[in-house]
Amino acid sequence: MPNKFTPIIDTERLQLRPLDVSDAENLLAIFADPIVMEYWHTPPWQSHCDAIDFIASSQAASEQQKQVCLAIILKSTQQLIGKCMLHNYVPDSKRAEIGYALSPQYWGKGLVFEAAHALLSYGFKEIGLRRIEAELDPDNAASAKTLERLGFIKEGLLRKRWEINGVISDSALYGLLVDDLQQNNSKA
Repeated sequence: MPNKFTPIIDTERLQLRPLDVSDAENLLAIFADPIVMEYWHTPPWQSHCDAIDFIASSQAASEQQKQVCLAIILKSTQQLIGKCMLHNYVPDSKRAEIGYALSPQYWGKGLVFEAAHALLSYGFKEIGLRRIEAELDPDNAASAKTLERLGFIKEGLLRKRWEINGVISDSALYGLLVDDLQQNNSKA
């Protein structure tokens, strides 16, 4: 029986597929970039080992059906340009959290929206999620705009939630229900 937590999802411009060890160099280039990591609650990666460790832990969590972590591949070049994931999966509550990151050279082209939309749809339809959450730094206006375009609703603010390298930041909490998505689709 195929594992629902290791899908391959095709969109118009992208393929989302499970991470592989061969992705380490491209992932490191993205997650070592301080611009990409500006709003994350972890510091930039420092070494190839960080990428290998992330891939190994992601593969193990996917095999154990605890998360979906997918490379974002640009079909036109077959290049890995980011990753997206459903993590913090709580099966009994049918909820998970979405996360994504993209190489800065691909920002502003609607690619995160395209990848996230496909992953949300997959999470609701194939995994049976009822709720998908997102947590982000309130200063990350671009990500907030993407979430709102996807139908997420800002539900709250956790003050002074993270401290990374001496910088304290809040977390904005967003939520999307399968019911919200169905309502949005019926309006379209």
